[in-house]
Order: sequence, then C-alpha cells, then structure tokens
Amino acid sequence: MILRTRVLVTMDGPPIENGAVAISGEQIVGAGRFKDIRARNSGEVVDLGERALLPGLINAHCHLDYTCLRGKIPRQKSFADWIRAINAEKAQLAPADYVASIKEGFAEAKAFGTTTIVNLTNFPELVPRIRPPIRTHWFGELIDVRGNADVDLAVKSLRSAEHWGLAPHAPFTASAELYGRCEQVASLLTTHVAESREEMSMFRDASGPLYDFLKEVGREMGDCGGKTPVAEFVRRAVCPDKWIVAHLNEISGDDFRLLERIESKFSIVHCPRSHSQFGHSPFQFDRLRELGFNICLGTDSLASNDDLSLFAEMRAFQSQFLRVSPEEILQMVTVNPARALQQDSMGQIRAGLVADLIGVPCAKLTTAYDEIIAFHGRVESILIDGCLSEHTA
Repeated sequence: MILRTRVLVTMDGPPIENGAVAISGEQIVGAGRFKDIRARNSGEVVDLGERALLPGLINAHCHLDYTCLRGKIPRQKSFADWIRAINAEKAQLAPADYVASIKEGFAEAKAFGTTTIVNLTNFPELVPRIRPPIRTHWFGELIDVRGNADVDLAVKSLRSAEHWGLAPHAPFTASAELYGRCEQVASLLTTHVAESREEMSMFRDASGPLYDFLKEVGREMGDCGGKTPVAEFVRRAVCPDKWIVAHLNEISGDDFRLLERIESKFSIVHCPRSHSQFGHSPFQFDRLRELGFNICLGTDSLASNDDLSLFAEMRAFQSQFLRVSPEEILQMVTVNPARALQQDSMGQIRAGLVADLIGVPCAKLTTAYDEIIAFHGRVESILIDGCLSEHTA
C-alpha cells in the first residue's frame, strides 16, 4: 500500500511536499516524494488529500483508570485534599468500572491521534482482561504506605502484555525499598517526582498538608527533613536511564546542581494542562533541556484534565514557551517519547519502522508544524501496524 499526502512530516528530516509512504505488512518500506515512492513500489495508492501525514502521537504519561472521573473532582485547597477527594471517588468503583474506564480512555486517546500510550494502572491484575486498540506500555503503579506492595503479583499480571514496566508511585507514597525492588525486576520504570509544593515542604521541611496527611495514615516519616524530592529520587535511582519521571514541577537550585552531575539522564514528562489545573510552579523546561534531559509531553489523567488530546497539550505548552519551535514541540510527542521508551522502531517515518501514522488537515508545506499543533478535533486518518483505522475517512 502507498499513502500519498499533501505534506509528509517524517520527523527524520524536513517536511516533504506531495509525499508518500510505502507500507508492507506492519512496516514502512519507503518514504519520500510521491513520484519516487510510486516508481519504486507497487500496490494500491490511497490518496489522503490535503493532509499532513506524520508519526502517530505517543502519550508519555497517562492514567486511564481515571477516565471515569472526568469533571468529578473540583479544585481543592491543597494537593493533599485532592488525594483525599480522588480516594473517596475510587472507593465507590468496582473492577468492572475500571475496565470500562480504561477501555473508554483507549478509545478517546486513539480518536485524538495517539497510537502509543504509557498507561499507569493501579490494577495490573486487570491487564489480561483488556485488548488495547493502540500500542500500550503498561506500568503497574505500586504504593506501600499502608503495607507491602506485591511486586511479584504485579509482574505476573503485566507479563501478559507485550510491553510492561513498574511504577512506584512517588517518593512520598513508595518506600526506598519498593523503588529498589522495582528496579531489580523491571527494565523500564516510571514514577512521579516533585509534583507539588506540598511534596517539597514534606521532604525539605518535614511539614505541610501532605506531611500531616501521610503521617495521619501511618507513613513512616523518618526520610523527611533536610532534602528535596529530587534529591530523594536520585538517591534511590541506581540506574537513572531506566526511569521516565513525571512532573518535576518543584526544583531548587541545589537540585539543578545535582541534576547537572548525573551522567546517566532519565526522561521527563511534562503534562501542561494538568500542571495548570493544580497551579504548580512554572515548569523549568529551558534549564532541564540545557542539562540534556529528554523531555516529553503527556495528558495525565482525566481526574485533572478535560480530555486526552496531545494536540491540546502541545498548544498549552506552546502558549507558555513561545520561543520553542513547533517542530521541537512535535518532537515531544513523537521522537522524544520513543526514546524514553527505548523504542527505536517508532516516533519517525522511515524504512524499517512500524507503520503507526496519522493524517491531519494541512494546506501549506511552510506552515506544516504550525498547522499540526493548531489541529482541533478527532483524527480521521489513523494507521496502526499498517492497518487503516475504522476512523479513516
């Protein structure tokens, strides 16, 4: 099959006017100008018309468990209060509710052009019951505040998936021992670090609403006082390059000096709209990029966001970082998350890579990146593993 398009955005070179991609089975076998691809390849030609064809988007941080909580948790006075509110909602849900929530989330993410997703789930035992419609990297989220987390049981369930990892939730909810155990058994890990001011107060000052809340529920607080969440994570992470770290919203000057000394860098996921919903401190994109960190975008969950559109996340990021080029922003939902997932078979369009592609309206070669980021609505042209989606127009 050959896909012809107005503009081909490969993320592996400049956009190509009147471009085409040749596909055989699940793989791309050629990409370039239509006349060249047509001369070298046989097969049916599908004309996508006035569209930009680009790699499928990769959501580097999401909690599909909570799709069903959209609009149910109002703004809270503190991050600790938000945790209380989400726990109250979760207490009313049964396993069947979570399965339905995850399936609904998959459908929405795909409709917005996501073809690969990093999904953190509190219920790895549900993974064998779900057949995702998009490429999924499952991460079992683990917490041991109130007791031991069964890492072995989580791994047993997750191994039914093609791609899996572990996610000790955060330094304030997962012990150093749990971080160490997860790092021993998983080749890829993710976690939340330095998300809120209250997390900073907890570790640095041994005080604040989050400190008080966790002390009330029985957490051992001996690791609090005189350090930052970033410093605590770095102390725990033996192999930083195995980690995808979400948020990093609250960073001190000492943290930057510490991060500068790290030779093996972890990847970072910023969730712009969730970040805005909570009113966190400004994300330090420029300084983190200068230090060589691989920065991606994610949607977080619908407990703190309106939808699962990465296009909306790109626009939200762009509104805060006007000097960052549209091409670099698009890299944060294609090339960069592929690197974070240690997947060199996706994130670009070139021979040998998987045929995960999407098409969105585009009128001009010179404004292709701008038009892509400005796109609203649901994506009509989607291919996953070389198969045209039922949404394709």
